[in-house]
Order: sequence, then C-alpha cells, then structure tokens
Amino acid sequence: MKRILRIALPLIVLGLSAATGLALIATGPEAERRLPSPMVPTVEVLEIQPRDYPVVVHSRGTVSPRTQSTLIPEVAGRIVEVAPSFRNGGFFEAGDVLVRIDPRNYQHALTMARAELAQARLALNEEQAQGEQANRDWEKLGMKGQPSELALRRPQLESARAAVAAATAQLHQAEADLERTFIRAPYAGRVLEKQVDVGQYVAPGNPLATVYAVDYVEVRLPLTDRQVALVDLPETYRGEAPAGPGPEVTLSAITGGQVYHWEGRIVRTEGAIDIRSRQLFVVAQVDDPYARRADNRPPLKVGQFVEATIAGRTLSGVFVLPREAVREENEVLVVTPEGRIERRQLEVIWRDQNNLVAGGGLAAGERLSLTPLSFAVDGAPVRVQASRRAASTAGGS
Repeated sequence: MKRILRIALPLIVLGLSAATGLALIATGPEAERRLPSPMVPTVEVLEIQPRDYPVVVHSRGTVSPRTQSTLIPEVAGRIVEVAPSFRNGGFFEAGDVLVRIDPRNYQHALTMARAELAQARLALNEEQAQGEQANRDWEKLGMKGQPSELALRRPQLESARAAVAAATAQLHQAEADLERTFIRAPYAGRVLEKQVDVGQYVAPGNPLATVYAVDYVEVRLPLTDRQVALVDLPETYRGEAPAGPGPEVTLSAITGGQVYHWEGRIVRTEGAIDIRSRQLFVVAQVDDPYARRADNRPPLKVGQFVEATIAGRTLSGVFVLPREAVREENEVLVVTPEGRIERRQLEVIWRDQNNLVAGGGLAAGERLSLTPLSFAVDGAPVRVQASRRAASTAGGS
C-alpha cells in the first residue's frame, strides 16, 4: 500500500497543477497587440545665412637666397689676408675686401708696363719729328710731285702709334690685374661656405667661397589649380610691365620650440607648370630677413622650411558650413520646417580644414543637421534639439 501511494501521489499533484494552469489560461484576459512606437532621432541643427568669406590658401616651401654666387679669383697668387667677416655665416657689405692676394708680382708688372708705355711714346715723338723733317727736306730739294708714304715715314709713324696703343693696353691690363688681387664683395651678403684661408695659393678657376645676398629671400610655394583660381597672382605678359605686387603672405616656422612669423608678398609666378606634381609654383619675397626686429624674432635663414598662408579673394554671398554638416563630399541634410529630413547636393566653391564654402544648393534661413545619421531618408522625421547660429570662420588650404 505504501508503495502504491509513493507512486500515485506525485502523479496526482502533477495532474492538479496542470488542471489549475489550464484553468488560469482559459479564464485569463487576452493580451492586446500593439505596434512599436517609431524611433525619432534627435538632431542638432545650424541655421545658415549667406555672408562674405575671405579665402586663405595654405602652402609650404624652403627659404632660398635671392642671389647665390661662387667667388673665383681672376689672378693667381698666394692669399695674404682675409677679412674678419670672411667665415661661414659672416656678413659683409657691397665692395668690402674679403680676400687679398699677394700683389707684388702685379705691382712689378705695372711698373714694367709704365716703362714700356714711356718708351713707346718716345718712339712715337721721334717718328713724328722725323716725318716732319722729311717733308721739309722734300720741299727744300725742290722735288716735284707728291712724296711717297715711305719718304715721309708715315708707315713708321703708324707703327709707333700702334706701339703706344699696345703699351697703353698692357698698362691697363696690369692695373686691372693689380686691382683683381683684392677680391671684393659683389653685393651685401653673407658667407655660406668658405673654402680658402691665409697662405693658400689660388689660381683662376679655384673657388674661394660661396656667398648669397641678404637684401631679401625667396620661397617657392606650390599651388593647386583650385588654389590658383582663388588667388590674385601677379602674372606677367610679353611686352608688358609686371602688374605690381601680389597678395600678402605670412610665413611661419618653429625655432627653439616657438612659432615665429614673417610677412612678405607674392612677387611672381614661374613660367611653367611642374610636370611631376601638376602644380604652379609662385615665389614669395621677404625683405631684409636678417634685420633685428622689435619682437626679437630670429632671422629667416636660408634653407629653413616654412609654412605659408596666402591671402586669397573674398567670396561674397556664400554659405560657410562646418565640416561636420557635410556628408559624402558635397551632401547635406536639411531639416524642413515640418521637422523632416531633405537631402541636398551642394555647389562647393572651397574647402579648408574646418569649413566648406558653398555657392548654391541652399537658401538663407534653412537649417542643417549637424548630427551624423547613418540612414538618412528623404522625408524621415527628426526632433530638433538646439540651434547654433554661426559656424567657425577661420582658415583655408
């Protein structure tokens, strides 16, 4: 009997539980089916208005001297003196004597040239006197007819005159050679590399030093076709004078961990497009780069790498948009007054690191979504969170 109860009792409990569950299900309320409420994204918007935008073009380049020369002697000799500024980095003014070659041989040559000129002039005077005497003798002898050139010693006179001219030329050559023992600076500049010193023998063709001018420096800056279209460059045409200075340019470089700036101008464009980069190089000029400034900024050195910002044209009546508002290069999402999305293609005029400048495709007062939406469908509803009235206005590249 106990064994039967142990087996039947669990079965009875399970049966009662199942009956109770079925009764509850049968008598319980029926569940109401509801559709899920649509998810409306919240977006931040920017209300746009047309305005003027000054374009700033960015480029970079390396500082180079206006003129760079190699000093080469025209006479041979031993160097007997160099100027204190004749060293790497030394400054000099136009006409300064940088190197002096031993002048003694050329002083002797000058003395000999003067003596030869004096002898040639003496011979010329003698020939002139003999020619006049020959003419008088011809008249005293009562000779008829015209005397010959040889009788009047005219060939000898011409030879004496030629000797004087040759002696004079030799004297001028000796004077020039003596003057050339003084190697003078062709312009105000600075020594880039010194290659000789006192006691060294030099000959014509031996380089003495490499120097460069310091009145101004130049920087070659590459510009793309889009950048060229928005900068007023000083083009030069055949038979016409240059139109004048170009746009202002600011050069910047890091020296000793600090950023310094130098002001200059675009002065010309090069005559050909670079075949490798397909870019046009323009030349910026900075005057007197080695003068001490009130702000004690360092000089702009040759070979220094600089960043350049060039003042471009001012675009009128354009829409300046932050980069975050633009999708897929030239598409934006406009939020209509009814709170729905409208995809719009832009007419892009200019891009920089922070902004995009559009000339068409938008209207004043429209609102742009600044919130990225992965799936933006025309007509999709959105909820506007806030409105920003102005975008950033800096920069260009």
